[in-house]
Amino acid sequence: MSNFARVRPIGYRKGRAAHGENPKKRYPIYAIKGGAPTLIEQRDAIVVQLQDENFDGDMAELLQRADDIAAQIEQANQRDARLRALRAATLPAGDPAPDTRVQPGMQPDAKGREHPLTVAEAFVRSEALKAFRERGKRGNFSVDGADFRAAPSGTVTTGTMLPQNSRQPGIIPQNPDFPLLIANLLDRQTSDGTTLEYMRDTSGPQSSWNAAAVVAEGGDKPKSGPFTFDLITTTLKTVAHWVPITRQAADDDSQLMGYINGRLTYGLEYKLDREILTGNGSTQMQGILTTSGIGTYQPASGNTDSKLITVRKAKTQGELALYPPDAIVMNPLDWQDIELDTDADGRFRVITSVADSGAPMRIWGLTVVTSVAMASGTALLGGFRVGATLWERQGVTILMTDSHADYFTANTLVILAERRANVAVHTPLAFTKITFAALP
Repeated sequence: MSNFARVRPIGYRKGRAAHGENPKKRYPIYAIKGGAPTLIEQRDAIVVQLQDENFDGDMAELLQRADDIAAQIEQANQRDARLRALRAATLPAGDPAPDTRVQPGMQPDAKGREHPLTVAEAFVRSEALKAFRERGKRGNFSVDGADFRAAPSGTVTTGTMLPQNSRQPGIIPQNPDFPLLIANLLDRQTSDGTTLEYMRDTSGPQSSWNAAAVVAEGGDKPKSGPFTFDLITTTLKTVAHWVPITRQAADDDSQLMGYINGRLTYGLEYKLDREILTGNGSTQMQGILTTSGIGTYQPASGNTDSKLITVRKAKTQGELALYPPDAIVMNPLDWQDIELDTDADGRFRVITSVADSGAPMRIWGLTVVTSVAMASGTALLGGFRVGATLWERQGVTILMTDSHADYFTANTLVILAERRANVAVHTPLAFTKITFAALP
C-alpha cells in the first residue's frame, strides 16, 4: 500500500453567489478557469431585481442575497481600512524590521492585495510536504509496479528548468489558454458520498401534461399529468493523472508550483469540461449530449439559414418548451462563422468593431462558450443552470510519494492530482442540440 502525503490545498469555504452557489453551503476551493462577477456587479444585479415591480421570484431569498452582498461589501471596506492603517503604522526606533520575504508566487498584486492560496501554493506550504522532506523524502510502504532502474523518460529534472540567480514574481503560464467555462455554466453542489441518485424529469413538453383550464363555478376541475420521472443511480467518477519529478526539482518551490498549476490542475479542468459535454454516462461522467430526451433543432431540408439565424430559431424552440436558454456551447469554427457574418455592405452583424472582439461573447442574449469538444457544425443550447447540476465530492487533491515502482532508488517522486465529480442531467428538455445547415 502506497503512502501519500495528502493535501487538501485550500480547504473549504462558504458558497458565493459569484459562482451561482448556495451561500449557506461549503465548497472546496480549487482553480476554475474563467471569470466571475465582482461584488459590485452582484450588487448592481440585485438592485435591478429589487427595482423591478414585476419581479415574481422568491422575494425573501432576494432580500437575503441583498443582505449577504451588503455584508460582504462592508467587510471588504473594513478589511481595506485595516490594511491601510496597518501599512501606515511604523516600528519604534530600535525594533528590528519585519521579515518581508514572501514565498514564490505569493507576492501581492498591483494594489497591494494578497491573493488567496492556489492549489499549488497550499501544497508547497503544507506541513505534510515539509514533514515529507524532513524524512529525506522517504516513506514506509511496499513497492509495486514495473521495475524501473532509472528515472523514466519525460521525468522533470533540474535540467528541465535551469536554476536562475533571480526570478520575477509570478508564474509564467505554460499551457494553451483554452476556455474552461462549461463547468461554470452549471449549478454546482457538493456531494457527501460516492453514490449519486437523482430524479430525471421525463414528462415531456408541457402540452403533454398540463391540463390547467378556467373552470366554471361548481364544475369539475381538470386533472394534469402524468408526471413521469426516472430514478438515476450513478457514481462519482475520478479524474486523475500524475507525473514523475526528481527530488532535486521538487526542492525548487517555484518550479513545483508552476508545474502543478501549469499541468496537473489545468489538465483536470480541461478533462472535466469535455466530460460535461460528451461523457458516456457509464465508465465516464454523464455528458449532456449523450443524455436521452434532450431537444434537437436542425433547419429543414433545403433551408440555408445562416448559423446566426439558426441559433435564434433554436432559442425560440427552447422557450416554447418552457426552459428559456441562457447559454450556448459551440465549436470555435462555428463561432468564427457567426462573428464574420456580414451584411450586403460588408459590415459585421455580431460585432460593431474588431477592436471589441475581446469583449464577453454573446449572441441573441446568450452567453457563448467555445470548445473543441463540440463537433464542428453542431452546438448545444440550453438553460444550463436549470437543466443540470455538477456534483463534486472534493476539489483538486494533490498527493506526493516515492513509493511507485523503484522510484525511490532513482531519486524520483510522483506528484498525482485527482478530483471526483459527476453531472446530474435532471431536466433534459432544458437543452437543445443544434445541427447547422451545410454551407452552400
